[in-house]
Amino acid sequence: MQSPSSGGPARESSWQWDGETGGGEAGEDVVAGGGERPRPSRRRLLAGAGVLAAGGAAWAFGRSGVGGALPAPEPTRPAPTALSGPTPLWTYRGPEAMTPERLTDPPGRPLYLSKNGLQVLDPAKGTPGRLLVFDPPPSRNWPSDLDTLGKLVLGPDHLFTTFQGHVEARHFTDPAADWSLPLPDELQGQTRLSGYDRHDPGVLYGYSWGRPRADGTPADNRVFALRVTDRSLLWSVRTEQEEQPVTPATHSGGHLLACVRFLGGRAELVVRDAATGRELWTAPGEEDQRWCVSDAGGFLVPDGNGGVRALRATGEPAWTHSPARGDSRRALPPLPHGPQVYVPWDQGVVTCHDSSSGAVLWSCRLPFPLDRRSRPLTGDGTLFVPGTAVGGVAAIHTSTGELGWTFHDSGPGKDVWTLASDGGRLYAGHDDVLHALPLN
Repeated sequence: MQSPSSGGPARESSWQWDGETGGGEAGEDVVAGGGERPRPSRRRLLAGAGVLAAGGAAWAFGRSGVGGALPAPEPTRPAPTALSGPTPLWTYRGPEAMTPERLTDPPGRPLYLSKNGLQVLDPAKGTPGRLLVFDPPPSRNWPSDLDTLGKLVLGPDHLFTTFQGHVEARHFTDPAADWSLPLPDELQGQTRLSGYDRHDPGVLYGYSWGRPRADGTPADNRVFALRVTDRSLLWSVRTEQEEQPVTPATHSGGHLLACVRFLGGRAELVVRDAATGRELWTAPGEEDQRWCVSDAGGFLVPDGNGGVRALRATGEPAWTHSPARGDSRRALPPLPHGPQVYVPWDQGVVTCHDSSSGAVLWSCRLPFPLDRRSRPLTGDGTLFVPGTAVGGVAAIHTSTGELGWTFHDSGPGKDVWTLASDGGRLYAGHDDVLHALPLN
């Protein structure tokens, strides 16, 4: 509804005609400054108003291009421009900054995650598709409440979340393929999903916890597995302490599930049978252990000295690579790829190791430091390593360790770059911008 001061009928009703006689010529009017002039008739006034209205409409049409009211001006934002590296196939600019740290795995397609939801993009053109909304409105503490909202798990075609005792599955493109699964009574506490099994498609892993009871009974902490194909609980086991499956969650060779158990100020690795949840073996962890990576031979964990320790599928030590004495660099989560393991270091170095012996095959110095949120990707014989917003993305030839191109844009930002790939394109973004780059 328009107010009297706005345009439209309400505004027209506020005008009054002085001395209107209902027909014929109006009387004379006295103009300030002396003298008398004939007062224009109503017909003349209407004709003049029509000319002004037509002129105003033409002016507005020329300004807006649509013949309607002028749109409210939007705040200008500098358009990011590629300063080096390959030319983007397309660039998408979102309404607010991305929050990719909520994803447990890099996506296999272009997705733009922000506080408004998950925006699915067309891989070929970058045009927006379905917007998946899954959370209640963020609190005033956003984005510091990301841990409260929980992680998001991606499958081949669905986004998986938990909310009010249910597992919610939203299809990336088809709303008819969405579904919701109520969790059993034993999982009706606080529930989080941890990952999607890459080696046994159709299995989700997660954990739940509750409050200690008034009678002193310990909280009911559990680790569980859900089979997506028939939407059923595969297994659920109770744990004495808080325990979380890691991502990537499973080891392909022995169908093993890796979990991190928190014991006061330290953590330990717990390996379970992925089919039943039965505990198989444990290995001591470190106080600041927050990652564990599975590969074809076993598991990779921090060594306690800033380096990497490899364990076989049986729990036996395989090899350890630690920084030299006086070297303060720390290893970030490694990226296993076939017979090689790529280890990024926070000071801006990447080392390539033989996965069976740990021998260093090559080392590459990057033109920027790395962050614990930096997650490299491989594709087409290249290792792509994301850095800071100013640093960009570096491409390393996996066969030689030589640094190829470095891509960055001129857009302002404060977040680290994040990467995703569908096998044909590399999707690289930071803050509120996402680029599609060719893999070769």
